[in-house]
Amino acid sequence: MAKTMMNYLWEDRKRYMGMPISFTKYKLGEDRLFTETGLFSTKYEEVVLYRVLDISLKRNLWQKLFGVGTITIKSSDSSCPVMVFKNVKGSFGVKEKIHAQVEAVKLARRTRVNEVIGDDCDCDGDGVPDELEDNH
Repeated sequence: MAKTMMNYLWEDRKRYMGMPISFTKYKLGEDRLFTETGLFSTKYEEVVLYRVLDISLKRNLWQKLFGVGTITIKSSDSSCPVMVFKNVKGSFGVKEKIHAQVEAVKLARRTRVNEVIGDDCDCDGDGVPDELEDNH
């Protein structure tokens, strides 16, 4: 696989005790999110930004002490519905940067939510996709 040169808006590695000493890389491009994991066998994942449905941030006590957090991105991508950026530095700012880029891409593409997840996914018409509702 030939790597192409691309300018990223943000990139980092998964951190242990605040230090970037892992073989997991996270990147934000102009229109996609990327993860690259592994040393000998490498797995590449990507999510197109207009498919992002939700972004959340979680920080436990140890993550707060080391200045990192875990960002979870939920998307309508069938091959990668959930992408997790574990232990990234400056996690709140990174989450906001991803959010801003997602909104910019959706605005540029004039993408509506039902174009991303399909018109038939909100059967009760409340504006929340049925797969994301808690129907006990």
